[in-house]
Amino acid sequence: MNRDIYQEPLVSRYTSRAMQELFSERYKFTHWRKCWVALAEAQHELGLAAVTAEMVTELKANVDNINYEVASAKEREIRHDVMAHVYAYGLQCPLAEPIIHLGATSQFVVCNTDLLIQKRALQRIKKALLQVIANLAAFCTAHKDMATLGYTHYQPAQPTTVGKRNTLYLQDLLMDLTYIEHLEAQIKARGAKGTVGTQATFIELFNGNHDKVRELDRLVSRKIGFDEPFPVTGQTYPRKLDMKTAETLAGIGASAHKFAVDLRLLSNLKVQEEPFESKQVGSSAMAYKRNPMRSERMTGLARKLMGLPANFAATAANQWFERTLDDSAIRRMDIAQAFLLTDAILKLYINITSNMVVYPKQIEKYLREELPFMATEKILMACVERGKSRQDMHEVIREHSVASGLGVKNNGSSNNLLELLAQDDRVPFDQAELERLIGDYQQFTGRASMQTTEFLQEHVEPVLAKYKDVMEDIDASLSV
Repeated sequence: MNRDIYQEPLVSRYTSRAMQELFSERYKFTHWRKCWVALAEAQHELGLAAVTAEMVTELKANVDNINYEVASAKEREIRHDVMAHVYAYGLQCPLAEPIIHLGATSQFVVCNTDLLIQKRALQRIKKALLQVIANLAAFCTAHKDMATLGYTHYQPAQPTTVGKRNTLYLQDLLMDLTYIEHLEAQIKARGAKGTVGTQATFIELFNGNHDKVRELDRLVSRKIGFDEPFPVTGQTYPRKLDMKTAETLAGIGASAHKFAVDLRLLSNLKVQEEPFESKQVGSSAMAYKRNPMRSERMTGLARKLMGLPANFAATAANQWFERTLDDSAIRRMDIAQAFLLTDAILKLYINITSNMVVYPKQIEKYLREELPFMATEKILMACVERGKSRQDMHEVIREHSVASGLGVKNNGSSNNLLELLAQDDRVPFDQAELERLIGDYQQFTGRASMQTTEFLQEHVEPVLAKYKDVMEDIDASLSV
């Protein structure tokens, strides 16, 4: 690492080596050469006399042998990166030099390579997303019956279960997976379209043979790793695709942000935490602290990711006619950043969900404190069954609920609602009867446990089964 210049934190701190390599110069320039090979090979196969088998063989032999210094020096001279690499490649392939880039525009290699990188990066994102889904599914299964206090407006509400709460995060991730699947179907090759997308130069090369030019487009696309090309383009592939890609990745960021913020709140309540290493330091000053640093990092990275789609929308909206160059500089930064940010976020998400910690006694403490308030409707119904007026009993219960709540807030006392009700002659139950009436707090969770089981069986397990082979191929670096 060069410590004398700025280092991109996404690379130096947060992301996987595999994702970094996809956006490396070596990967890009190697695949530029692979595009040139595919073009020459297809032209030869379609009978273009200027391109011989020996030329194609020479090009293939030098795909990985990139003379970077030569290309860099030439770019400084001519101010054009693609032509600099054409020149450098040509020095290594003197036989094929006359036909490198034949009939193509710069965006032939730039766009096709960008699309291939994004296609492969998205495959890696999908693998990581599936691992998070699998982790959360296991967590939901293990905690589907564990009652916990629910919250609305971050105020105590009816109980739910720990497993049920985490199905909410799972459902968001399944939606993200669906959007990825849709996006994957939209990614096609730019193919061999010529300078402004009309294939005019290729029509000249093939003496007006439209069938061969169409086949060239399809054949080149298959050779570089796509099923088909975009049916029409300008000079570039449609920047609308970049916009939809950014939106899809930002959606993953939003899902992760929601989970991370909730876990930070739960950590404050001391009911659920992210993993904490035995030697981990929470604070330089407060030695006792267990800060949710992974979740906080997820929140920050997701905030950055969620802000990127606006840049892509502006770029797509400002592509004048067949193309303008104001997309180039910003795309060099934002496309890589969008994928690297998502990679970093999912690495953290995998890590956290692999070993989350739950504290049942703390959960029970909060439930016990709030249970009398939650049981007031059940007490009201029981009073009516004993012959009391619903309206009268509602007012009695309201009075004592307010008094008990004020006692908790003003005096720090425990919830004494049942005691206050038992002391009121208007209430037809003593305290022991009220305690029995409330019973176990588990009864207040409704169908939470069953909903969790149904959701996992009907919606999550089929997805994991569908991607069984992908799951088996997930490498260990995703969870580092």
